[in-house]
Amino acid sequence: MNGKILRQLLLLVCMVVSTSAFSQSQFTFTGTLTENGNGLPVSGASVFIADTSFGTITDFDGNYSFTATLQPGAYTLTFSSLGFSTQEVSIDVGGSSTITTDAVLNEDLLSLDEVVITGTGAGANKRTLGNAISTVKSEDLVNNGAIAVDQAISGKITGALVQQNSGDPAGGISIRLRGPSTVLGNSDPLYIVDGIIVSNSSNSNALVDLGGNSQNRLVDLNPNDIERIEVIKGAAAAAIYGSRASNGVVQIFTKRGRTGDPKFNFSTNVRVNELRKEIDYNTVPLAWVDPFDRNNLETVPVERFNYQDSFFETGFGIENNLSVSGGNDRTSYYISGSFLDNEGIIKNTDFQRVGFKTNVTQKAWDWLEINAGLNFTRSVSNDIPNGGINAAYGAITGFVFSENSINPNPDESGVYPVTSLLVPRTNPLEAVDRFDFGQKVNRVITSVGLNADITKNLKASYLLGLDFYNQSATAFIPINNTSPNGDGFARRADINNFQYNSDLNLTYTIPINEDIQSTTTLGGSWQYEEFDRVGIEADGLAPVVEVATNGSILAQGETRSQISYWGTFLQQSFSYRDKLYVNGAVRLDGASTFGEDERNQLYAKASVSYVISEEDFWRDTFGDAFNTLKLRGSWGQAGNLTALSAFQRFTVLNPSSINGSPSLIPSQQQGDLNIAPERQEEIEFGFDAGLLNNRLGIEFTYYKQDVSDLLLPRELAPSAGFNSRIENVGDLENKGIELLLRGAPIKSDDFSWDVTATFSKNENTVTNVAGGGQFALAGSFATNYVIEGEPLGVFFRQFYARDPDGSISLDDNGYPFAGTNEDGTGSKVIGDPNPDWFGSLINEFSYKNFKLRVQLDAVQGFDIFNWNRRLLDNVIFGGGYNVGQELLGNRPKGFGGAQAGIFEEFVEDGSFVKLRELALSYNFKPPFDHIDNVQLSLVGRNLISWDDYSGWDPEINTPGQSNGVRGFDFAGVPIPRTYQLGINVSF
Repeated sequence: MNGKILRQLLLLVCMVVSTSAFSQSQFTFTGTLTENGNGLPVSGASVFIADTSFGTITDFDGNYSFTATLQPGAYTLTFSSLGFSTQEVSIDVGGSSTITTDAVLNEDLLSLDEVVITGTGAGANKRTLGNAISTVKSEDLVNNGAIAVDQAISGKITGALVQQNSGDPAGGISIRLRGPSTVLGNSDPLYIVDGIIVSNSSNSNALVDLGGNSQNRLVDLNPNDIERIEVIKGAAAAAIYGSRASNGVVQIFTKRGRTGDPKFNFSTNVRVNELRKEIDYNTVPLAWVDPFDRNNLETVPVERFNYQDSFFETGFGIENNLSVSGGNDRTSYYISGSFLDNEGIIKNTDFQRVGFKTNVTQKAWDWLEINAGLNFTRSVSNDIPNGGINAAYGAITGFVFSENSINPNPDESGVYPVTSLLVPRTNPLEAVDRFDFGQKVNRVITSVGLNADITKNLKASYLLGLDFYNQSATAFIPINNTSPNGDGFARRADINNFQYNSDLNLTYTIPINEDIQSTTTLGGSWQYEEFDRVGIEADGLAPVVEVATNGSILAQGETRSQISYWGTFLQQSFSYRDKLYVNGAVRLDGASTFGEDERNQLYAKASVSYVISEEDFWRDTFGDAFNTLKLRGSWGQAGNLTALSAFQRFTVLNPSSINGSPSLIPSQQQGDLNIAPERQEEIEFGFDAGLLNNRLGIEFTYYKQDVSDLLLPRELAPSAGFNSRIENVGDLENKGIELLLRGAPIKSDDFSWDVTATFSKNENTVTNVAGGGQFALAGSFATNYVIEGEPLGVFFRQFYARDPDGSISLDDNGYPFAGTNEDGTGSKVIGDPNPDWFGSLINEFSYKNFKLRVQLDAVQGFDIFNWNRRLLDNVIFGGGYNVGQELLGNRPKGFGGAQAGIFEEFVEDGSFVKLRELALSYNFKPPFDHIDNVQLSLVGRNLISWDDYSGWDPEINTPGQSNGVRGFDFAGVPIPRTYQLGINVSF
């Protein structure tokens, strides 16, 4: 009896399953996507059936085709692409096996329909956000001569000051969103790749001192693998991402596969890097018999050499990329491999990067999606040290100290002459010929994530992301050299850096009534990072020995660090008729670096967004002029968790030896077990407007950021037994505006012209320093200062004595001298490295199959301290242009030496306008069935700089990513002019 019932049940189940299976059929969806106004095809657009996993992307001609297994019925076909308004088309499936649907997309200069990721694990329509967010598309990241992601976004984002600190083949980049927000910490934004928090550390100089040539680790990412970048600014966003994002967030999304046949893409580029300009030097064929005696004007004839020819050269590079993507209704994939070899403009320098990238998405069930990603990078660089902040053995360092009447070439025995006669500095030609410095990095970034539709209203997402790299650096200076390390030098240092983040978010969405929809998000995150660093260095090397262990050990050490971060948040959002959006959130953040009673802090945010142009009264009154108008405002709080290292709250004890016995000696800085995070509060408001039938888009933002409990070193009384203690004793303020203009002046069948302009202005002020004090920032030669009432990092040094009419005072012998303040002190603020404003102008022209892109970047109203000229102009060294003027009698002998102690002389205007990008491309379809498109491109980068700076380049900064030490040019490598020729094939 039981067996009969079981057989009947099995038969019933089979009938139900078979009925369900046979009720589904396979359908083919085809069509063409074009742009409204000119009929041009829209390539790379997403086409998918809503609430299913079926879809594809359009090809170069705007065509799409995909198959889907569906039950007959009504569906919605969705078309979306960055820069266009999303369009939804209702379709009926069942009457025919082939459904053809063409669509026309309208340009959306404001991108209000763009879906962005805001830290909750789910996408949000840009129109719902009350804070500013910027997006950079994949096509804007390639074919521009840049080799790194952060380098490529320069000039493309309002409020983001992107500066290349060095022209080295992998020179570091600094990004500041709305100015510096801390003094002792890091003002770089938080970098997130596919949900993985990644390190952008600059460890090069911590391993081996390369001067200003320090790399930062975003150079490990291949721009060709990037789908888009989203940049979120302001504390309102940080309240969701956590206090590690108090400086803003740069979200990087890599490419993923789409349903359809495999699509291949291959590109290859060759590039040429060259010095943009030489600086003036001493060409006078005379030298002083006694350069130290101002009264002895006797000279001797000499030959002058252009030392810049000895260490600068033209570098060449090549880059290859190959990718394949595709998938079916359950699985999609993206796989790529890349190779880059980029030579620098300093002889014998280069950077190589080999990378492998894969993303896989698997639909496990209709309600559960699994995605995984892996990125492996191996990079190798050959370096020449430059920049003399700590070490004095660099090539350009040697140049600024050298007397260029000495032939730098080696003699017949291969011995290089000493070119710096007063102090021991390296012959610059010997540095590039004999020094052997290098770095190797192996890096893995990987993640696994789950996206679950638990119910119709409840969704969950989980992500585990890992970032690990090993960086190894070596340095070797052979014996019998002209550097301060005449008996040789060797160093080896390694760092292992590991970090992970584990994030879980739950989102519940439900309509309260026909007009109001509620979205509630609850999330939590645990983050951990650690690094281990070891190093050893030695001198006194034996001939042919290159390793430190076989020399006289100078130093050896080991450093370890472990930091944990944790946080949880609750966010509530309401939308009213898809035009009014209100959002509020609270977040609890903690970090192990702070005192146990202070490490957990509560932060809040609130925002509102109102698309007022959706109202009938607006359409009837202003609709013809203002097609779109969105008003937005936000307020938020955040902390800053970067100002302290792992154990800095403790009083550090340094191991030592006294009379052969081990001992511990306290450091000069006292710890503080009750130290708390810095606290930040920011308010912003603005609008997004579309005019002239949305042919002109305007985005405007005003913000004001107040940082309290600023961590600063406080001077202690000698009786305390310590010199200083880091305490929450300062305040800082940033305020400014951001303006973005997008226009499409011409749109026709054959020709189009698009314009983008950005303008950003930030005013930074240190509003409070304990006791109204001031102090010099480390690594600035006591030149960049923190001073109450002044911007961060102003130049505070000696200045000219001046006559009542403002002209420079001269002594009885005709030489300038330093002035004094009314209180008798001899220093004052003489310059500010923070710009008054910065912006860009981008013009893009398209004529049939040709495209031309021209980008100008401007940074205005900032000062540079030219340390190079301070040395070159001094007669005791002899290589500068003004020393030649003294030899010719055009100014008194030793005039540059008198100026050397008056630092005001070397503060120069760094304002510049650069032709950042000039790119011409041609697209065509060759007469081969399997090739979709071929693109030929010719690119120039940093072609011209309009500036009045006497040095090589006003953009570089020798201290690298330093937060407060900016505008500091000392023996740094200038940014090269780059030409690039490339071909891209899609098949």
